[in-house]
Amino acid sequence: MRIISWNTNGLRATAKQGFFTPLFKKGKPDILCLQETKAEPDQLREDVRNIPGYFSYFSHPKIKKGYSGVAIYSKEKPREVFYGMGIKKLDDEGRLIGMKYKDFTLINLYFPNGGQGPDRLKYKLEFYEAFLKFTLRLRRAGENVIFCGDVNTAHEAIDLARPKANEENTGFLPIERAWIDKVVKNKFIDVWRKFNPNKKDVYTYWDIKTGARDRNVGWRIDYFFVDAKILSKIKDTGMIHDYMGSDHCPIWLEIKNSS
Repeated sequence: MRIISWNTNGLRATAKQGFFTPLFKKGKPDILCLQETKAEPDQLREDVRNIPGYFSYFSHPKIKKGYSGVAIYSKEKPREVFYGMGIKKLDDEGRLIGMKYKDFTLINLYFPNGGQGPDRLKYKLEFYEAFLKFTLRLRRAGENVIFCGDVNTAHEAIDLARPKANEENTGFLPIERAWIDKVVKNKFIDVWRKFNPNKKDVYTYWDIKTGARDRNVGWRIDYFFVDAKILSKIKDTGMIHDYMGSDHCPIWLEIKNSS
């Protein structure tokens, strides 16, 4: 099974530019998780909303249009779908869809950005803490959790091109990075880094305004985290660096078939 995760930075724009449906042919996902869709389902073209051979699910903000949002396209119909964590303040921005399959529970998230002032950083940290508690409850209930998406934080200095220059910027603040430390201590594995412990200069996001992608001045802020007890089920992981249509590139995870 192949899962792809991608922050589209606006699904309507991505589709209009011709970069959405070709991903199904190039990436061959069994499940496609999208973040920052910035669209409600009725704002999407029919060929974007409904992909032949896939079930599609969308979550969008209850507070304003053209903001945030996540979506999942899945070949297999999940046994259960859930939206949000059950906390209105944190769910109103449409940042989470979860799917329960036979062997694992997949959660697709667009974590908040901590920019635009202290209130947003506080909101981001509150979302972080609530999500970890939510995920640990799922684990205690017997679910094998995989979560993916735009975490909006680079974990270590190796995960961004200019760590020294960003030590006081959101996305690399010690308090944000400490949360990822906590995730790891709770036995969730950053799969790409596990498979590539010393690999440098590999990123998933580049600032468009400065042409950072051409110079590879980027950040690795998009992740797959997997419960340690199912790490042996993971076959491989990687990124599709040459795929355009967003300021992020798609990332992928392959899970071994059950036997």
